Amino acid sequence: MNNPFQEQFLKAGLVNKQQVNKANQQKKKSRSNQQQRSKKAIADEQARLKAKKAEQAKVERDRTLNKKKEEQAQKKATSIEINQLITDNCLKRNDKCEIAYNFEHRNKVNRIYVNADMKSQVVQGKLGIARIEGRYELVPLSIAQKIQQRNDKRIVLFEADLPQETSENDPYADYQIPDDLTW
Repeated sequence: MNNPFQEQFLKAGLVNKQQVNKANQQKKKSRSNQQQRSKKAIADEQARLKAKKAEQAKVERDRTLNKKKEEQAQKKATSIEINQLITDNCLKRNDKCEIAYNFEHRNKVNRIYVNADMKSQVVQGKLGIARIEGRYELVPLSIAQKIQQRNDKRIVLFEADLPQETSENDPYADYQIPDDLTW
């Protein structure tokens, strides 16, 4: 017995040995219950923290998904707006458009059939070439610039011919490239 008071009570005859043992057992039970309660409280706290972290992660994931959906909706709206601009303002081409005009767009050489007047306007930079649903259409410069502001991957613009600087050592500096050259 570790408790000096219990020993004194036993010697005085106020308690018997069974009562002392019973008190010690109750004391042990209460200690183990407290330990179990504290372990349970720690486990509950950890579970609460995990749930809170999971909730924060879910909120963040939902936020990024919503942002991605909004961006996709914005891109779709812009694409529809560009398609509308092209269909409303494209120059009509007919059977008289027999000249194949080759141009580069997104590292690929593409072809559009135009007439001589359209070709000269494209070369001068007065017309732009716009892509809609896998095909190309001619649009006026003002419309082409609007399309370029919204999505520059859907438009091909040619700058008006500016005098090009040539180096002194260029052996072909005296030779001009003809405007009617078809490649």
